[in-house]
Amino acid sequence: MKNKPFYRLTETLLNCVRDHNFQDLSQLCDDDFGIIDINETGGTMVARNRKEWESWFTTLFDKLKTMGAETWSEITEYDAMEGADMGYSVVFFNQYLQVGEVKQCFKATSTIIWKKTSEGWKEARYHGSLLGVEEI
Repeated sequence: MKNKPFYRLTETLLNCVRDHNFQDLSQLCDDDFGIIDINETGGTMVARNRKEWESWFTTLFDKLKTMGAETWSEITEYDAMEGADMGYSVVFFNQYLQVGEVKQCFKATSTIIWKKTSEGWKEARYHGSLLGVEEI
């Protein structure tokens, strides 16, 4: 699994969310076609352009910091294909959220479209779906 294309980049994306690291995340994502992500209530968030993408992540990271939330992810399944200048990956993962004594596990899957740029591979499209939530 770890030897598949884009695996390390996918880990980096998830770790940027874990660390609330907007700067590094924004360097790795172009999101030419926007993103569909899971919002903090388990619903769907759509960002159609870079401005909406930036607003989503800065607002989300600010909320998580204000809540004193810890987040981290664990990849459970992964597959990918790489072409000359585009590729895609499908990742199943557990996204953990802990606020004080309350800990939840969001079971999710994402499809990521990758594009090759002069700076290396970047995320061009992200689509996340929530599969379930468990209290831990």
